[in-house]
Amino acid sequence: MKVANSLRSLKQRHRDCQIVRRKGRVYVINKTQKRFKARQG
Repeated sequence: MKVANSLRSLKQRHRDCQIVRRKGRVYVINKTQKRFKARQG
């Protein structure tokens, strides 16, 4: 999982990436390609 300042560029890495808010943090998750994960905050 990458920790990044901006998730906009990480969302563009794959077309199935989604931005999700959990527990005050912002995550990028991808259900088809599990390696594309990121967190902010």
